[in-house]
Amino acid sequence: MADLTGLLSGKSGRADTGRRGEDAAAAMLEGMGWRILDRNWRSRHLELDIVAREKDVLVFVEVKTRDSGGMQRPFEALGRAKKERLVRAARAWLQEHDSWDCACRFDLASVSVRNGHYETELVQNVIEFGECGALDRGHAAWQPW
Repeated sequence: MADLTGLLSGKSGRADTGRRGEDAAAAMLEGMGWRILDRNWRSRHLELDIVAREKDVLVFVEVKTRDSGGMQRPFEALGRAKKERLVRAARAWLQEHDSWDCACRFDLASVSVRNGHYETELVQNVIEFGECGALDRGHAAWQPW
């Protein structure tokens, strides 16, 4: 877990808290040696919070930020419908960047906020094989989603 106490502080609204959570997640990934390729990438109604590269693997990172005193922990907010939207967004990103030959996975950056401190944790492979169907049968049937 990374504690970015000094990096991000102050009171903010929900959108600002989410943005700061994404900043904390990106800082954690970069601190692990990952290269950030895209942040808040959009294609119509689809969005990817962070697209990064870890060595030879393309990683689509969903960021969930929650107040540590809340009823729902960040990873609990990643339900089946959200996972299906992430797979559709990943398809669009791969198509736009002609990156169908890349090994890929989906991770979750779970960010908890306590008294203005942002703590991050990375959960890898949050979409299991076959959970949301093949990414694109014409391009990447070998990929595990």
